[in-house]
Amino acid sequence: MSRTSAPSPTGSPATAPDTGPDSSLSHGLKQRHLSMIALGGVIGAGLFVGSGAGIAAAGPSIVIAYAVSGLLVMLVMRMLGEMSAAHPASGSFSVHAERAIGPWAGFTAGWAFWVLLCTAVGLEGIGAAKIVTGWLPGTPEWAWVALFMVVFLGTNLASVTKFGEFEFWFAALKVTAITLFLVLGVLAVLGVLPGTDAPGTANLSGEGGFLPNGPDGLVIGLLASVFAYGGLETVTIAAAESEDPVRGVARAVRTAMWRIALFYVGSMAVVVTLVPWDDPKVVEVGPFYAALDHLGIGQAAQIMNVVILVALLSAMNANIYGASRMACSLVARGQGPKRLGRVSGGVPRTAVLVSSVFGFLCVLLSYWRPDDVFPWLLNMTGAVILVVWIFIAVSQLVLRARLEREAPEKLVVRMWLFPGLTVVALLAMAGIFVLMLRQPSTRDQLLASGALTVALAVIGAVRQRRRVAGA
Repeated sequence: MSRTSAPSPTGSPATAPDTGPDSSLSHGLKQRHLSMIALGGVIGAGLFVGSGAGIAAAGPSIVIAYAVSGLLVMLVMRMLGEMSAAHPASGSFSVHAERAIGPWAGFTAGWAFWVLLCTAVGLEGIGAAKIVTGWLPGTPEWAWVALFMVVFLGTNLASVTKFGEFEFWFAALKVTAITLFLVLGVLAVLGVLPGTDAPGTANLSGEGGFLPNGPDGLVIGLLASVFAYGGLETVTIAAAESEDPVRGVARAVRTAMWRIALFYVGSMAVVVTLVPWDDPKVVEVGPFYAALDHLGIGQAAQIMNVVILVALLSAMNANIYGASRMACSLVARGQGPKRLGRVSGGVPRTAVLVSSVFGFLCVLLSYWRPDDVFPWLLNMTGAVILVVWIFIAVSQLVLRARLEREAPEKLVVRMWLFPGLTVVALLAMAGIFVLMLRQPSTRDQLLASGALTVALAVIGAVRQRRRVAGA
């Protein structure tokens, strides 16, 4: 495909990814890698730890919050899956936005997501280091972050297969942990777990009821749950480097639906049924620890620390990968410095290195400027994922009509009830923006992310006009 025009619509659903930006990348990921990347993408530290704040705000109604936001994520992933199955590309939604809206849109969505992923790499490194220094007091956090960076820099520089293997086993550990938690939790809720009594609905209806803090509490819980789902997009980036990109992304997206319901909504239902929503442990040490402690499982804190450490390290690995592929795709489309797009042995090694260095710079900022620059950076990326989802929805509206007209055989995955549900998703995203503006805790994030988006859009538009003028 050319840098500014859509690829030819010819081809069958089983064809390889569009040539061009992805042609020099390896295709070493297997279906089992993609399946586990999709699974691991919905199980992160945001679920294990961050969900505690949502429970404290919404109470038992956090189950409703996760169910509603989960429905929105299902729609977004279905839209993204439709486009990615039709045209697999390592730039994923950035490529789709460029094809549907214009180069400025691909530039904006891609670089905003790159900044988000690199910042997340630093945050996850800090979180993982805090856990390890808790086990080994006196050791410097920055040294552990540096070690993690070197390890994952090595795995991502080696080959995409190495990345896939790391993510496969990381995801397998996370899936095993949360599955065991759900099994134990359901047995305890039913009263068949030795040493426990069925709690009934006491924790769901007591202590203020199902909606203890009213609609405002539910709104805060909803906002917290929306951003806990970030990470699912990586599977559509990885699909472009798999053995069968079209079939791989189609299967991964389709099965992601029930995983969201099972892991997020199911685990929240188990926690608020077993543990009072206002138990201080829910926020202080996390809802999963609180539930395990309630069940009398010894060393609950250390068990959860291991699980959270695995989740953080998995996210670091995946985000370095995703950032490097997004940067490589942008450069291949003329949207960034050429040196960043150099590919050697099927791996964009310069992009991997720069993405890792940016992530480590974020870590240093947390030490050097903890009161101004670092919080500003966090706010700047706080709502980027929502911006990306809007680009996905708008792109799908445009590209679906184009595919039905030019290449209907490429619609291996179809968005449900198109265009109705796409419009509903866009309205839901607009509603979330309004809710964020109303909440002091999220208003700054929205404004800072909006400023980043506008700045990138202006730069992208200027670049686009210059390229058109020079053509």
